[in-house]
Amino acid sequence: MKALSVRQAWAIIYALKDIENRGWPIHYRGDILIHAAKTCTKKEYQLAREFCQEMGVVIPELISLRRGQVIGIVTIVDCKFSQVASGWGMPEQYHWKLENPREITPIPYIGRLGIFEVPDDLVMEVAA
Repeated sequence: MKALSVRQAWAIIYALKDIENRGWPIHYRGDILIHAAKTCTKKEYQLAREFCQEMGVVIPELISLRRGQVIGIVTIVDCKFSQVASGWGMPEQYHWKLENPREITPIPYIGRLGIFEVPDDLVMEVAA
């Protein structure tokens, strides 16, 4: 199954973050695994925390966030470039429209840049 490593994975799965900002478009539509990136500096966390607070979302402390694991599934339904900020969307980014976030039993897994594949047999056990 296709997967995407994200630093704000928690917000996608638990806080209804419905836009993923990327510098590149995606043509794929359908379900994708959300992998919580293993690394997140204190500065990256603080920026994400401030952004989430502006959206009315309080995120857990960095130490309690799952890292280096697939934590959920979301459906990519659209992708559009935007020059302006809107909701979760940042300016000058491709906004991947996300729907139907679902938590799964976490799967420890090493993430990669871009879209990558996670073996179906690992996913079948926890996503059924």
